[in-house]
Amino acid sequence: MQLVAAHWVYLAGVVSLIGFMIARKSVLVPAIIATFLTTWVYSGDVLDGIGSVFSASAVALTEFLNIFLVLAAVMAMIGAMKTVGAEQRMIAPLARLMTNGVVSYFVLIVVTYLLSMVLWPTPALALIAPFLLPAAIRAGLPPLAAAMAIAIAGQGMALASDYVIGVAPGLSASGAGIPADMIADRALILSWVVGAVAITITFLLYVKGGAVQRIRRMLPYQRAVVARIEDVPVAVGSALVTKRLPPVPPVAGAGGDGPGEGEGQDGDTDVPSEGFRTRLFAVAVPAAFGVLVCYMLLGKVTDWVPAVESGHGAALVGGLALVLTVALTLITRGRDGVEQVGSHFVDGLVFAFRAMGAVIPVAGFVLIGISDFAGRIMLLPEDADPPSFLFDIILSGGRFIPDNPVLIMFAMLVAGMLIGLDGSGWTGLPFTGGLADALAGANTEHTATFAAIAQNAAGWTGGGTLIIWSSLIAVAGFTGVPVTTLARRLFVPVVTGLLLSVVVAAVLW
Repeated sequence: MQLVAAHWVYLAGVVSLIGFMIARKSVLVPAIIATFLTTWVYSGDVLDGIGSVFSASAVALTEFLNIFLVLAAVMAMIGAMKTVGAEQRMIAPLARLMTNGVVSYFVLIVVTYLLSMVLWPTPALALIAPFLLPAAIRAGLPPLAAAMAIAIAGQGMALASDYVIGVAPGLSASGAGIPADMIADRALILSWVVGAVAITITFLLYVKGGAVQRIRRMLPYQRAVVARIEDVPVAVGSALVTKRLPPVPPVAGAGGDGPGEGEGQDGDTDVPSEGFRTRLFAVAVPAAFGVLVCYMLLGKVTDWVPAVESGHGAALVGGLALVLTVALTLITRGRDGVEQVGSHFVDGLVFAFRAMGAVIPVAGFVLIGISDFAGRIMLLPEDADPPSFLFDIILSGGRFIPDNPVLIMFAMLVAGMLIGLDGSGWTGLPFTGGLADALAGANTEHTATFAAIAQNAAGWTGGGTLIIWSSLIAVAGFTGVPVTTLARRLFVPVVTGLLLSVVVAAVLW
């Protein structure tokens, strides 16, 4: 593979992103500059370089739109639940389990993992942060340990396998040419291996070790997180912004919520937390998602119900969230319900773009290295053969990989981590799937294993736990821990787990 000047400019851009991240600087500026220079050097036209800065973000937004919409739908549902206090009622029993720092650490991990498998990590975080985090901190868990627990369980384990919603395995399978379930099953096991290692190391270093008191003094918990329950937290970088919900007016004819029951000292009338509707939706929402998950799992492992098509999980989760938003809002808001549904959805979109909007220009730069997107970003003619900078660089090192399955597995690990630099860990999965197929020959078992290793690495890197231009900024914002500190502390536990996962894959498959 012959690399030209544009390849080296692109590679320099990738290195600059990593360097800026290590230096705790914003990666937005180097991403924009690298996009401009890569296109200019490749095309020789400075105007194409200028135009690519905009088109890169436009293409990245198009590719991530389904993620934004699912996030918006779930956040709309959570906003509707907040109007009656149902989300507090739903999570409150779990907060009572947090009797000390050790118990709180593992409760956070289990709850985050289960919610993230169904709702994706960032929407799940919006449920966890206002209630479980304050309880965990009060019980003695350091904020850094709490942030690491959430990132490992949600942005790491849940997103790397994406076993329930199934977007990631579907993308990997599209390039590998094998059933998505073969990749999904392996990715699930590998995500558990990485998670177990990362959880153990974090526990020993930051929960049980002697560093706990030092960390607590270094990173005092941000009081903004323990603000009133009716505040909606929104992550913006490493800052926490709160948005006040309007008071809920009484609904004519509604039983169990008589006038004056929820009036506070300021005269606002809120639906009482003990009301029938609060209990109803506190049970109905998790029950509805529980039924959906059970149905999807039954379709995967049995013939009792039709299997859900790969990639349809996101649509089902988002659609169910919107249906529940409509039902909850119309029941609780009376005549204003129709308008309030739209308001909740807009608030969900605002949250999605605030939490992940900074990822778009950076992802646009990474996508310029993928041939499926490079033509549109660089404004090339439709009949032109678009370049593939990132994949060419990866493939150029292929000749140094011996024809040994174990060494190929480690090479796929590195390739997956490079793909994860896009900030989502998913856009390059069709490529890693195709690369796995090419390196495995006709052996479908090896193809599935190689693709699962790359998917797992890409998910942990870009999902993310290792780079700061991913949804890790949401975890940092909610917990009050600087995102650069969080990424650096996660590096050793996560990378150690990734390396061990390759060894496990070599033994099992």
